[in-house]
Amino acid sequence: MGKFRVAVIGGDGIGPEVIEEAVRVADAAARKKDGSPIEWNRLPWSTAFYKKTGRMVPEDGWDTLKEHDAILFGAVGSPDVPDHITVQGIILPMRRMFDQYVNYRPAYLFDGVPCPLKDKAPGSIDMLVYRENTEGEYAPVGGRLYPGTPHEVALQTAVFTRRGTERIMRAGFEAARKRRKKVTSITKSNALPFSMVMWDEVFHEVRAEYPDVQANSLLVDAAAMDFVRKPESFDVVVASNLFGDILTDLSAIVTGSMGLAASANINPEREFPSMFEPVHGSAPDIAGKGIANPLAAILSVGLLLDHLGLEKPAKHIRSAVAKVLKEGSAMPPDLGGKAKTKDVGDAVVAALS
Repeated sequence: MGKFRVAVIGGDGIGPEVIEEAVRVADAAARKKDGSPIEWNRLPWSTAFYKKTGRMVPEDGWDTLKEHDAILFGAVGSPDVPDHITVQGIILPMRRMFDQYVNYRPAYLFDGVPCPLKDKAPGSIDMLVYRENTEGEYAPVGGRLYPGTPHEVALQTAVFTRRGTERIMRAGFEAARKRRKKVTSITKSNALPFSMVMWDEVFHEVRAEYPDVQANSLLVDAAAMDFVRKPESFDVVVASNLFGDILTDLSAIVTGSMGLAASANINPEREFPSMFEPVHGSAPDIAGKGIANPLAAILSVGLLLDHLGLEKPAKHIRSAVAKVLKEGSAMPPDLGGKAKTKDVGDAVVAALS
């Protein structure tokens, strides 16, 4: 088997810092007699690149990415450039262009990690949110009329298709069959009578195909309460683009920190490369200080290895992260410690051996 080619986009802020640790850990976990099975191709796309060229991605950038087996992404965002330029310039179009319609984000309470909720045992919170990733509330449909006047109007149109809704739900049910066989659909059909009523109808149709999986629906406001009140009740959660985005930030916090939040943007048919990224963003306030938590990026690269069929090194990475967190000797500041970014990476590499 030849080497896998993985595009690496460190991006902005702490992105490059944590991604380098993830690459180092992945190489250590996957190294064989002839070296690592992964060839990393670092691409300098970032807000700095945008300032030089007026583009977040060069004209041939999408064709360049198509030549890779996967993408490891750090973060984009800088205080001096509006977020809608950076995010709409690379992340959202990538998800749509490469049909990465499955975004899944695990949330697990590791042993040794302080939980903001009382009386939660390690492992008691273990959920996997499947977020629809290419349409819904984040579809770029809308416009502005009479800008800059008292009569200004902004229209933002959510787009829900039966195809898009069905396929994210089926992905969630398939995942549940490999876990605890429970799916919760997040809705708001009492207030959104078109998009969310269709969402509910499709959910009821799809659940009939999975009689072995327990299935129920929750209004998003009730789900937000239960993510805090009883997060251990969730297994696989299926949500729209917006609802999934918000709820996964909450699930990350109740399991300790955004610094542990990994994610995958998957094209299940493998017609295009899938992308893997930590959820935490560019965190410009701590960029360059060497104190960012690299564990979300490291856990994300573990998801990447799993996707490439390198299940054994992926499992080793997760086990090594769990060991480091349980021992507590290399905890980053967001988890109450004083370890530097590289110190945490060193500890994970050491735990692999």
